[in-house]
Amino acid sequence: MSTAVITGGTDGIGRGLAEEYLRRGYDVLVVGTSKTKGEMFARSAERAHFLAADLSRVSDNERLVAHIADRFPAIDVLVLGARYHRPARLVTPDGFESNFALFYLSRFLFSHGLASALGRAEAPVVLNFGGAGSQVPVRWHDLQLEQDYHGVGAMGHAARLNDLLGVHFVAQHPDIRYVLNHPGVVATSFAGEYDRATSAQVSHLRATGKSVATSVGQILPHLDPPGRNGLTAVVEGALVPLAPKWFDRGDAARLHETTERLLAELPR
Repeated sequence: MSTAVITGGTDGIGRGLAEEYLRRGYDVLVVGTSKTKGEMFARSAERAHFLAADLSRVSDNERLVAHIADRFPAIDVLVLGARYHRPARLVTPDGFESNFALFYLSRFLFSHGLASALGRAEAPVVLNFGGAGSQVPVRWHDLQLEQDYHGVGAMGHAARLNDLLGVHFVAQHPDIRYVLNHPGVVATSFAGEYDRATSAQVSHLRATGKSVATSVGQILPHLDPPGRNGLTAVVEGALVPLAPKWFDRGDAARLHETTERLLAELPR
């Protein structure tokens, strides 16, 4: 039986994809922080599963990755969708800026940690809700955003890092398809905390954004086999070119090495 694993899968587009893969007969595991939503999903079908975790914590990521790899030896679809907006800079107990930890580092740990299980599937694919060609400069001198933090900007920066994560992952695992996707404005919960001005903007986006069903429909054709080999970037259902300036292999390798060093320095 085919298997899909979805972080951020209790709500929004992740939940929409989870329900679609259930309809297709997959075993579907969603990971999220809301036990109420997760357990509701798990009760919806025998093949629906839920694990609660704080993916801003490195230990939770490592624990879940080990558990999932043991429970599902082959994974066909891995969706990386967990993120959370914060108007003020927050440092996790591990010492990482929260967006870097949840929006980027968790996806690094899940994708590389489950690469072997993905490699055992017939046509594996990773979907990462990143920048898909974001032109936000990488703040190499300040990856943890200690200076000039801005909530929306922090999420944009993490999305840029995810683009480079995809570049390096494909270089290491050329037999696993990798789709970077920017869905555009979708009427979801916009998980996070917002100041008054941003909250008003988010309310407008919730009212005017396209439906989750529309967004899922734009994504699925790029996930279904046979699909394009290697790395694909998609914005609102349309392919975008992998411009060397924004998908630079040297930058991707530099980020990978920096991330491994930060993890190695983390007290265990």
